[in-house]
Amino acid sequence: MSLPIIHHPEYRANLNPTHRFPMSKYGYLREALIENGFLLDNPAFSPEPANEDILIQAHDPAYVARALTESLTHEEIKRIGLPQTEQIIRRARFAAAGTLLAADQALEGGIACNAAGGSHHARFEHGAGYCVFNDVAVAVRALQAEGTAHRILIIDCDVHQGDGTAAIFARERNVLTISLHAEKNFPFRKVPSDLDVPLADGTGNESYLAALNRALSQANLAGPFDLIFYNAGVDVHESDRLGRLSLTDDGIRTRDATVLDWAKAGNEPIACVLGGGYGNDPRIIARRHLILFEEAAKRI
Repeated sequence: MSLPIIHHPEYRANLNPTHRFPMSKYGYLREALIENGFLLDNPAFSPEPANEDILIQAHDPAYVARALTESLTHEEIKRIGLPQTEQIIRRARFAAAGTLLAADQALEGGIACNAAGGSHHARFEHGAGYCVFNDVAVAVRALQAEGTAHRILIIDCDVHQGDGTAAIFARERNVLTISLHAEKNFPFRKVPSDLDVPLADGTGNESYLAALNRALSQANLAGPFDLIFYNAGVDVHESDRLGRLSLTDDGIRTRDATVLDWAKAGNEPIACVLGGGYGNDPRIIARRHLILFEEAAKRI
């Protein structure tokens, strides 16, 4: 059995190469997955774009309508930080559908990865921080509507706090949100998760992994879960342009292995999403993202 990897060429949209968001990393990641034999030509792992009915389960219908018709306000576009183009909107729709498909595959086989996603700043009412739609929230709401998953855990290890996800599920008893993040990084006004683990600037491998293990121990007390979502952002890396932490490649690998092993030990399916990663060389960022797929493939 091979690792189910959800991907689509439209995960990469045209964006000015000088933009701070390294859009081309998705293309380089796809190349790396193919080179390493991970990405198979399987139509079942290629999503269709999320439709309006799916998106409005997690987002304000008026906001979704404006996004789909490219009629977002200037303030909304500024808050998202990406240009309003058909490609950008379609990319967000594909990524959301990809996370839902990864969840379905994880429920079926125990583990799956979406080669995009992790858009955790988008809230019910609006997008933010390079996030148009909150793909994990879209997937959770769809699964709840289908009745295929009820108790859900979201482990967010992106360097930025998952404020949008926390806001969407603030009153949701059956969805537990955990966020490990750089305390002084974006967003500057945090929304409380069920468990927040704020980390000091410069936190390195040892301290980070100790904090992660403590968080997972606390999650044990709230389990079991029907499904886990794992945001494996690599912007925790010491060289990341928008991060403030100091993990190495080995630290990221151990982090991913720790989360995946913890889920497997509890016999709980896990759907992984890409999360953030920023820098001047998108090829290097793509290689850091590849670590997740390497570790996940070992646990099939």
